[in-house]
Formats: sequence, structure tokens, C-alpha cells
Amino acid sequence: MDTTDLTWNLLLAASELGRRLDGATRAATFAAGDDALLRPADEGDPEAVLTWVPGFGWESRLPAAHGGQALFDLFLPLCSASAARPITVGHLGQSLDGFIATHSGDSQFVTGNDNIVHLHRMRALSDAVVVGAGTVAADNPQLTTRLVPGPHPLRVVFDPSRRLSADFRIFTDGAAPVLYLCDSRRIAEGETHVGQAPIVGFDASVASAPAEMLRILRERGCHRVFVEGGGVTVSAFLEANLLDRLQIAVAPLLIGDGRPAIRLAPQASLRDCLRPGYRVFRMGGDVLFDCDLHGTASAPDAQDPSVSRVI
Repeated sequence: MDTTDLTWNLLLAASELGRRLDGATRAATFAAGDDALLRPADEGDPEAVLTWVPGFGWESRLPAAHGGQALFDLFLPLCSASAARPITVGHLGQSLDGFIATHSGDSQFVTGNDNIVHLHRMRALSDAVVVGAGTVAADNPQLTTRLVPGPHPLRVVFDPSRRLSADFRIFTDGAAPVLYLCDSRRIAEGETHVGQAPIVGFDASVASAPAEMLRILRERGCHRVFVEGGGVTVSAFLEANLLDRLQIAVAPLLIGDGRPAIRLAPQASLRDCLRPGYRVFRMGGDVLFDCDLHGTASAPDAQDPSVSRVI
């Protein structure tokens, strides 16, 4: 088993174990077992790979130069989330000029294969993956984890105005559970499903429909929520201050004009604009910005050169 596969299996194990450790009051250290699962280890065990820190979550014990450290860095925040510390992560893949699709809706695929695999990994570590009606209409997605080992999440279609018919495969394929959320006023008396998807209504006239959606999912035990798209939906969650992290994958592509990525209410001054803390990951030819929306802006390191080549 290569380093990437081993690290991914450890992350799947950490994801599941983290749910059971949520109420722990003492730190617990784990090493990689022969079966690529986690086994309890002493604090000083040289084979230790992870420590659970109460009130924080998973902390990597891998050396910085270890081949699996980048995957740990990227995915441990999601594996650490729980009922006590839920997390909502948004993701968009965009061109260099800030578009996620052409005007016709063609978006397959703006980013490359490495970022597509990343999406499947995010799904596998999440309780629910959310997409808006526009993404379903344009891409007819499956929202499963077919490219990586790991469980399918609950697939959630967020369609307040009820634009979609039951013909899309997410409502008929039976590949994984699906939930359809729309304005309760658009549900006929006695209506319970769209295709195979149970309908859940909510008051879409409230100021923040995304907050209503998160409330519904939390009540169903979904504490790790991945908002995968599209631009309108992710922007709505960001505008409502409901995202803990925002991932933007930038592809070396120029679309010219099309469907925009993030769109927020304009600010008069740059000092009032959001400048989150971030990490940067290379994914093939794409560059992923993983932004901590509750952290402080990353300050440049005075010891580093002002320009450095990474690719």
C-alpha cells in the first residue's frame, strides 16, 4: 500500500473514531496498525501518528516531511468535527478569471482530476453533501464517493423555489440516501417524495434559508456538512456567515465570461473585505486555497523570500 492510500485509510479511521472521542476529557494517542487502522499508543510511541486533543480534535504526529502530512493537514479539520464542534465547508472550482462554468452551464470539468478526487474524499468524510438546484440542473451529479474508498454521505438538494423535476438521477439512482429541501409552501398536500427523495419543507421567506437548511441537517445528526456548489449556493452560505472553511480550487483556465464563482454584497473599502487565514495545496495543475473563515489573515513570514517558485 503506497503512502497516499495508507494515509487515506488512516483518515477514514480517524473520521469514524473522532465521533466516539467527542466527549473524551483526556488526550489519546494512536498509531497505525498493520491493518491501516488506528490502535491506541503511548504518548512517547515512535509510531504514533495522531493525538486526539479534547476540545480541539485531531493533531498530527507525523514529521513535516512525511509523505502523508499534506493529506493530514487538509482533512483533519473535517475529521475532528462532531456534534459539539460541527463544521460546514464550502468548495468551488473556478478558472483563473473567476468563473465556475460557461454561460451555457458547461462546467465539466473546470478543475482537473486531482481536484475531482478531492471532492470525493470530502464527501466520504462528511455526513451530508449539499448542492443547489442550479448544480443539479447543469451537471446532473451523482454526489457519491465512487472514486475513493469511503462511505457515501447523505445527498442534499437545496432548492427553495422548487425548480427541479424528479427526472434527475440523484432522485432515482438509489446509490445513496438523498433529501430534497424546498419552501414548504411549494409542497402539495400529502406529497412526501420527489422520486426516491423525501421532501422536507422549510420557511424560505426567512432572511436566511441556508440557516434553516443547516438546522434541519443538524437535527438529523449531520454535523459535518460539505456545500459542494454551485456559486449561488456557496455564496449564500458565505454571505450568511455559515461556513467555517471555504475551499477555492483555481484552475489554469480562462473562460472569458460565464457563471461567476463567489459573489457577495460589495464593500466600499478593501479594509472591510474578508481576508481569511489560509493554506495552499497543489492538486495537479490546480491550486487549492483552504480558507479558515474564523481565523485571522495569514501574515507573510519575514524569513521567506517575497517570491518563490512552487511548480
